Formats: sequence, structure tokens, C-alpha cells
Amino acid sequence: MIESKDNKKFKSWMRLKSKKYRDQTKTFIVYGQTFVDLALKKGVVEEVVTTNPEISGTLISEALMHALKVTETSYDVFAVCKQENQPIKSNNILVLDDVQNPDNVGAILRSALAFGFLHVILSNRSADLYNDKTIRASSGAFFDLYVQRTNIHQVLVDKKQLGYQVFGADAHASSLTPEKQKPFILVLGNEGQGLSPQTKPLLDGMLNIKTNHVESLNVVVAGSILMYEWSKNI
Repeated sequence: MIESKDNKKFKSWMRLKSKKYRDQTKTFIVYGQTFVDLALKKGVVEEVVTTNPEISGTLISEALMHALKVTETSYDVFAVCKQENQPIKSNNILVLDDVQNPDNVGAILRSALAFGFLHVILSNRSADLYNDKTIRASSGAFFDLYVQRTNIHQVLVDKKQLGYQVFGADAHASSLTPEKQKPFILVLGNEGQGLSPQTKPLLDGMLNIKTNHVESLNVVVAGSILMYEWSKNI
């Protein structure tokens, strides 16, 4: 059993709370049996760590597990996982243009999986895919998606050359209508600022959801509605 905070493995697990270290090591942690089981099923687990001697894995003390937790809820097991992301070709692509709240990103990923947007592209300023809040809000959906983090503007240019139509969600404007037969990219903007000035010139049109009594919808709600509506065309 590992009991010392000076243990090399423990220090490494603590450092995985940092995005920088996750990126360096290409690993991340999932907490709780549900997410551990999902990770095991996907074959990305490097090590299972637990305080429960009945669970197969590296045994650590309750005190160390408490030090490692990132939520108010305590868990008796976590898994160190590899950042593996297998490409998926999809005619429906979701792009997040600086969506910075990890809860929002996770919830959007869950909707993306539900409505067939299996390829998701995060801008470099969007929330970290491997943040625990993102993972939890996605309910594990990110395991079944192809998620990239890159320069979204270059991707949009490249995808348009391949025949994709690109539409952005906007709280006020609505212009043109996507063609059902063509591959489709939906771009969702930042929670406060919306679509970035660099993104707007690359769009083929804007999509707006008409509402009563409220000026606009949360990015998660708006994105989910738009993805659902488009899924009915598939």
C-alpha cells in the first residue's frame, strides 16, 4: 500500500490536476467506478488506483485518496488513462469557438454524441477536454467522439474546400439555410462574446433560434437544439 506523500507515483498523480502536466504526459485521471469502467472498456487505462482492497489495482491510503480528490464527493477508485483519440470521419462536425466553461463543453459533447456530431473541434482557448468537470458533464461521451484541439480557422478553411458548409449559432441573426445534402459544420461561440471576429468571415450563414420572453439561450441549450434539428435531416 502507498501511504507516503513522498511516493513518486503519488506526486505524479497530484501533478495530473494540472492541464500542463496532462498535456506533457498525454495522460489524465477519471474518478469513480462508473468512469473507471468506461475507461477500461475503451482500453485506455494505464493504472487503477484504489483504497478498496476488493478492487484490483494499486492500493493507497484514505489520506492520499482524499488529497487527490478534485470534487467535494469522495471516491474510492480512480484510473490513470492515456489520451487516445481515434479519428472518426463524420459529415457532421461541431466546432467550439472559445467555449471556456468546462461544464458547458462537457454537456455539449454529450449532445454532440446524441445527435451524431461525432467529430468535435475545440479552439485553443476552449476548456480542457481532460478537466474533471468536462469529463463529468459529458457523462463519458468524450470516449466515443473524435475531439481535436487546434486552430479552428485553418480547419474551417480546409473543410470548406472539401465541400463542408459552415454555419454559426447567433443570438440575433439568421441568414441562409443549410443544404441537407451537403456535409455540415456547426460553430458555437464563447459564452459571453459569441463567435469571434476571426470566425465570422468564414461562415456560410448564421442560425438563430426564435425565442419568447428571453433574449438568448445558454450555449449548451442552443447548441443542443441546433444539433437535434440538423439530425432530423440525416
